[in-house]
Amino acid sequence: MKTPSRVAADLQGAARLATEGSVALVRLVEAMHARIQRPLPGPANERTRGLTGLVYRGVHGVTRGVGMSTTALLGLLPEAVERGPRSPRRDAVVAALNGVLGDHLAATGNPLAQRMQLCCDGEPLVLTRGALAARFPSASQGVLVLLHGLCMNDRQWRRKGHDHGAELGAALGLTPLYLRYNSGLPVTENGRQFAALMATLLRVWPHAAPRVVLLAHSMGGLVARSALHKAPRAAWTRRVSDLVCLGTPHFGAPLEKAGRGVDLLLDAAPYAAPLARLGKVRSAGITDLRHGLDADVGLPPGTRCWALAGLLGEGDGKGARGLAPHVLGDGLVRLNSALGRHRDPARRLPFPEAHQWVAEGVGHLDLLSSRAVARQLRAWL
Repeated sequence: MKTPSRVAADLQGAARLATEGSVALVRLVEAMHARIQRPLPGPANERTRGLTGLVYRGVHGVTRGVGMSTTALLGLLPEAVERGPRSPRRDAVVAALNGVLGDHLAATGNPLAQRMQLCCDGEPLVLTRGALAARFPSASQGVLVLLHGLCMNDRQWRRKGHDHGAELGAALGLTPLYLRYNSGLPVTENGRQFAALMATLLRVWPHAAPRVVLLAHSMGGLVARSALHKAPRAAWTRRVSDLVCLGTPHFGAPLEKAGRGVDLLLDAAPYAAPLARLGKVRSAGITDLRHGLDADVGLPPGTRCWALAGLLGEGDGKGARGLAPHVLGDGLVRLNSALGRHRDPARRLPFPEAHQWVAEGVGHLDLLSSRAVARQLRAWL
């Protein structure tokens, strides 16, 4: 259930974020104005002077004053907010905000910052032995933990009427649990938190020594690999029998690399340079996708690892805009990156050939709903 306090926190967080965004936009316009006033080479002064500067300082003050008042007012929202069911749309919006600005939300204590949790049916689990026994009276001998990708959440594993977690859990005799996390934080930080969360889960799971299968989509695969790397001798890592990566950008995604190119172009233009900060409004999580994980983070020993990639443009040999399918990949992640293949042999991830599979004609998000992918997962596991 969505409690009034949660609604108030959502609105308060949104108001704070909007105020910060308004102030940043005013500063950006003033910086461009200052550049045009003084276009000579040299260190850039992004504050205007004289009457123009007085006007901008007034706008700054009003913007901050209105924002602070709005935030304070929303903080006083009483029980008048109606109770209602937790909204998938609300969760999707918050997940997207966390993906783009999650590190900022966390650093500023914004109520919209998403805390890492394990969920079932869209609701967070209480990780105590009694609470889990009550929630799962017929708990299985093991768990299937699903890790979502950038800007997504635990609910979005259900796509087009299909849920890999529900289907695989039933086929394998495992209880599906869904991770929800702030995908805007650095991957290594999410890996650290996930390792701690899994250690807690296995200490209180109703059955001793449960089997653990990790199924990760996109960035979730990097989080899982990072967690296993950070805790190689932890008790929970020895219970992980399988790690399956769906469309994981092990060596980076071209989307982030293109964003970096825009940054460089804008920085090179004297009047457009202030606009470069718009291109930099990308969280640490997005920036981490530029190169994937560090070279020393390999595949976890003692765990069967599987790589599944999407491939668009089959049939005519060309993808969108004439790109070869291996370059286009699933539309977001290139084929070689998803399969752990690197030009430097020292950086390749040793997925056995039998542990690699390409879903032809399947895009990045449709890896979550493809029946062909579901059949392959069942065959592997």
